[in-house]
Amino acid sequence: MTSIVLGDDHKVFLEALAGLLERHGMRVVGTARTLAEVVDTVRETRPDVCLLDRNFGAGPVEDGVAATLAASPGTKVIMLTASPGNGAVADALRSGAAGYVHKTCGVEHLINAIDRVIAGETLVDVPVRTSAPAADRSREIDLRERFLTSRERQCLAMLIDGDTTETMARRLGVSTATVRSHVQGVLVKLGVHSRLEAAALAVRHALVPASSAISGFEARLG
Repeated sequence: MTSIVLGDDHKVFLEALAGLLERHGMRVVGTARTLAEVVDTVRETRPDVCLLDRNFGAGPVEDGVAATLAASPGTKVIMLTASPGNGAVADALRSGAAGYVHKTCGVEHLINAIDRVIAGETLVDVPVRTSAPAADRSREIDLRERFLTSRERQCLAMLIDGDTTETMARRLGVSTATVRSHVQGVLVKLGVHSRLEAAALAVRHALVPASSAISGFEARLG
């Protein structure tokens, strides 16, 4: 049973989330409404995971991550946010956060994110803020792309080529279920909702070699 500390300055949200997680088999070992309380609770309980509100305290987001990890280096920190993704994603992950998740994702989605982080993944699952300046969007996309696995990169290249799930499975020598899992990882990490969006984003930001990307994507649209 995964042990969790919750940190959020909204009491109602904190209590509701604790109850939901416990009903889904998680063990909430502490809750806190200030960063200082989070640090003390994490130091005392050494949880597997700390779910930490992105806007805790007046300081930068990375301060909360660093303080939590200093108190318990073995704890996985997942940032929760109610606002669209922006440069704070990069700051949090550089500071050692294992995940960055939107608060509206739903409890089952959150539990899945916790399980994946416990398994060793680095997870970013927040919508891309399309109104952000181009430089900020590019910075965030570059960060998200770094966390694609080698297999997910292969799948992204094949998405640009317009390959079906079955074709991708044959080329990779894996099952279609495995391909779907890899593709879902691509969509989540890039913050898009469809294969076409992923392919367009990859071409626009040169996430795969340019020659194959442009020809494959143009062929797909044509």
